[in-house]
Parts: sequence; C-alpha cells; structure tokens
Amino acid sequence: MFNAEKVKNECVAWIREFFEQNGKGCNAVLGISGGKDSSIAAALCVEALGKDRVIGVLMPQGEQHDIDKAYELVNHLGIKHYVINIKDAVDGVLNQFPTELKVTAQTLQNIPPRIRMSTLYAVSQSVNGRVCNTCNLSEDWVGYSTRYGDSVGDFSPMSNLTVTEVKEIGYLLGLPKDLVDKIPIDGLCGKSDEDNLGFTYAELDVYIRTGKIEDPDKKELIDKKHKANLFKLELMPSFKPTL
Repeated sequence: MFNAEKVKNECVAWIREFFEQNGKGCNAVLGISGGKDSSIAAALCVEALGKDRVIGVLMPQGEQHDIDKAYELVNHLGIKHYVINIKDAVDGVLNQFPTELKVTAQTLQNIPPRIRMSTLYAVSQSVNGRVCNTCNLSEDWVGYSTRYGDSVGDFSPMSNLTVTEVKEIGYLLGLPKDLVDKIPIDGLCGKSDEDNLGFTYAELDVYIRTGKIEDPDKKELIDKKHKANLFKLELMPSFKPTL
C-alpha cells in the first residue's frame, strides 16, 4: 500500500537536504508546461524551499493551446516565472539544416525539448539555480522522454515514483484537480501519452510495482520499450584505458 503522505514528506525533506549539500541558498528552477508532473514537482519544491526560492519557466513554441494551465499553476503557487518562447530558436536550427540531411519526425519532435533544457540551464545560471527534473518512473521505464532534453536536471524528486503515485502526492499538495488530472500530452505530436504508448499508465504502473498485467501483447510492448530505452537511464559509456 502506497503511503502518499509519508513519501511526500520524505521527498520534501530530501529536496531540502539536496540544497543544503549542493547549493545552499540556491533556487529551484523548472520548466512549467501545465501538466501534472511539472505542477507537482513545483509544488514539492515550494513546500521544501518556500515560494520565493522556486522559479518557473514557461517555454511555448509559438502558440501553446494549453498554456493557461501553466499560468494557473504559477499563480496558484505564487512563484516567480518567466516566459521564453523557443520558436525562433527551433526555427533557427531547422533553417540552418544542410539540405542533404533528412529531417525525420523524431528530429522535429526532439529539438524543442533539447532547446527547452538549454533554456532552463541558461535561466538557472542567471538566478543562482538548480534545475529540477520533472520525469516520473512510469515515463522513464518506457523511455517516454527526450535524452538530453526533459530527461536531465540537477535533482529529480519523482523519478522513482509512478504516475499513479505522483498524482496521489499532487492531491495531498492541494493542487487544483484539473492540473493533477490533466490528460498527459507530450506537446510534441499532439497525441496523448497513452495513445502513443499503446497502453495506459494505470496498466503500466501496476506492472512496474507488481509484475502483473492481463494483456500479453501489452506486456510484450512494455518489455520491448523498457529494454530499448534503458540506455537513457545510464551514464554515457566511457572508454577506460589500461594504464
């Protein structure tokens, strides 16, 4: 049985300890999309550090249809925030692409999150900050993140918690229900996470924690994605010479 209050309190204490050891007096900086993960991560940081030490960065690419949720979050928490539109940066990279290089769908999908992470670190270095990673265990398990994009950060409060567990913590933190229950959309291709994955987070979360899943085809799909994306969770391989 998941004890959301116990885990929430432990996570808040862990964030405080991280900053004591790795940036006493620094600010937590995180990208705010309006989805549950960035909302809950921000709320955890506010409880741990106080709202004056949490800074949100909204990074639409041109027009963002659900940016009102991001504003709802920063206003609810009362945190300082900046809006940096990344459209010109994304277009600048693509406009300079050599014509002989094929711009694949994956290329188009992954440039924005990598530019967003560069933007977050630029802001962080300007405000004496540490970047908060907002990924959760469920997404990481099946590789649903962009390497060197939203998969990185200086500290990660939720990467060992499933979507189901993260949402329980979100309710405890008093966040607006529409933010915690917002249907997760990756913001890259317009589909929901679950449409793209081929299974629900509820099914995935049970499988992660218990090893049980009713549909053998979904089990095979989850296992395949997990195996194929394990490299994202590991440090970059490095050659070790014999000296």
